[in-house]
Amino acid sequence: MSISQQFLFFFSALGAFNGVLLALYFFLLKPKAPSNYFLAAMLLMLSVRIFKSVIFYFDNELAKIYLQLGLSAFFFVGPFLYLFIRSKFSSLKQKQKPWMSWQVHLAILFVFITSVGIIYPYQSNPEVWSLLLKLISYQWLFYILLSAYTLRHEFLRLVYKKEKFHEDDIWLLSVFFGNVIIWLAHFTAAYTSYIVGALSFSFVFYLSFMAIIFHRRKIATLKSIKYIDKKIIVSEAEELIVKLRQLMTDEMLYTNANLTMPQVAKRMSISTQRLSQLLNDNITTSFSNFINEYRITKAQTLLLQAKKMKMDDIADQCGFNSNSTFYTAFKKCTGTTPAKYRDVSSPNL
Repeated sequence: MSISQQFLFFFSALGAFNGVLLALYFFLLKPKAPSNYFLAAMLLMLSVRIFKSVIFYFDNELAKIYLQLGLSAFFFVGPFLYLFIRSKFSSLKQKQKPWMSWQVHLAILFVFITSVGIIYPYQSNPEVWSLLLKLISYQWLFYILLSAYTLRHEFLRLVYKKEKFHEDDIWLLSVFFGNVIIWLAHFTAAYTSYIVGALSFSFVFYLSFMAIIFHRRKIATLKSIKYIDKKIIVSEAEELIVKLRQLMTDEMLYTNANLTMPQVAKRMSISTQRLSQLLNDNITTSFSNFINEYRITKAQTLLLQAKKMKMDDIADQCGFNSNSTFYTAFKKCTGTTPAKYRDVSSPNL
């Protein structure tokens, strides 16, 4: 085998191997979704077909059963492409369900290709499978056209650029155009090279992979910019802070030991995320620290004014669940324990 053939074999086999790994990834991807399974199945069928092509290119004596399995897998590439795009597009755009369920769709195709394989095995009927190869190419083209019809609105958006494309839109179009390129390579293989399909798969896979990586980075950048733009303006923040502090001083919400951020946000008529942003960005503290400041202030007052009140009662009236949390929060805020604070401060009264 010459060096050029070795490179050809390496990159061709690498494309098929990557297809298997990517198929496994989509099979295991969470959350579970039919579109992921269809995409995984499509990649697996392509990989089986390419493995067969690679091995047959270098070993013409390959057993006919492997050629039959490769063509049988090839028969499902187009259907899985269409089912992937249909299911993914439907989940994104909330379109109506297809007229035929995917189970019935695949069952009909499986019965057909299995019956042909049993009645006309490749070993004794190579001319039938040669004819079937042409039929599969046109069948794949038919499903490509069905997929194109499903994506017709996306193509218009791509041409006229009326709306921004999301990651899912780019992924759909990448899979579609990748199939078109691979189909063209296989369809013209008789005039170019039998191995072109394998090489094209490697090229399309890496191209799609890099496109998704760059797009994810762009989305992450846009999200960070979007978050910055949504910061609470100063005037609005000041109003919310006044409202928050009034709830603490007038209604003493902090005395509720089970007080939560969603409860406070509801009283302020804002979202929990908005309150969290107000505390983090405008008051520069956490929810627990903010509440504990009011609790400690009240505890300091009780320690000085009610000298005979037990620590358990003070902790309870200030909104602490237990003595331990009271002592920990008090020392963190004042640098001393409640008992020492009372003893040191008492003579100055």
